[in-house]
Amino acid sequence: QVQLVESGGGLVQAGDSLRVSCAASRRTFSNYVMGWFRQAPGKEREFVARISRSGDSTYYADSVKGRFTISRDNAKNTVYLQMNSLKPEDTAVYYCTAGGAGGDYYYWGQGTQVTVSS
Repeated sequence: QVQLVESGGGLVQAGDSLRVSCAASRRTFSNYVMGWFRQAPGKEREFVARISRSGDSTYYADSVKGRFTISRDNAKNTVYLQMNSLKPEDTAVYYCTAGGAGGDYYYWGQGTQVTVSS
């Protein structure tokens, strides 16, 4: 079992930057592909970004490409999502997830709210 705890969400204005973090409970953190998803009110949860076990490969949703950066620190069991040039449509609960290379996500955090005002 892996416990994931997100932090760093908040209320910002359009154009601002924010970094959210996700701390994992297990020392085997580096065995997992890590990802971020988000869910806006009334909408389905959607993929945002993912990063490989070593951190040398990343993949982004088109809606955030060029604005968001996912990174990880395996020594700290932590994955980050740096969000720049935030837009009101980025408002959502952001969830951290851990899974395998095949795209299956096994563990989810409780989420952190990001609100972008116009």
